[in-house]
Amino acid sequence: MKAIIFNGSLERRTESTSGLISRYFTERLEALGIQTEVFTLADSGIPLFDVTLNKTPMSVERMSQMFRDADLHFWLAPLYHGSIPGVMKNCLDWLEVTANRYEPYLTDKTIGLVCWADGLQAMQGINAMDVIAKSLRAWPLPFSVPVVRTSLFDTDNAKEISPLYAAKFDTLISIATTKRIKKTTINHL
Repeated sequence: MKAIIFNGSLERRTESTSGLISRYFTERLEALGIQTEVFTLADSGIPLFDVTLNKTPMSVERMSQMFRDADLHFWLAPLYHGSIPGVMKNCLDWLEVTANRYEPYLTDKTIGLVCWADGLQAMQGINAMDVIAKSLRAWPLPFSVPVVRTSLFDTDNAKEISPLYAAKFDTLISIATTKRIKKTTINHL
């Protein structure tokens, strides 16, 4: 099984929110024996979507191949002004280059969704990604993780995911990797 973590943030620092969440998912997935790649949008070189180009940019070809080769996707995004970052949507729009293939876009890929915000609005980002994933013929999981950023990290170690969100991320990973939903108890702090 192969997984891709789509880091839709423009943060490049490994200690950033998106970097720490990406690392958490990578460690958990690799512990399960799942080959994992992180696609960091900030380092991808994906240009603005332009259907008038005669040749698909190489960075888009690489991204498209990575996305289609992965069995599982985990999309991570901050909430900016009520939605996911525009550059993340722009990147996903480039999957239009696969429209004429036998299985276009992200046909039958499983997608786990995570969005964080400083307040309680992260679900808006989840909803946006859910609609995009379905439009790309993928299967968003019935469990997603909207994150209140102030509760994301452990109070004793600001570089570790809090037990509350570790349990939620682990549930998302479990559902994605087993295709089974099991009842989990999440302790609220």
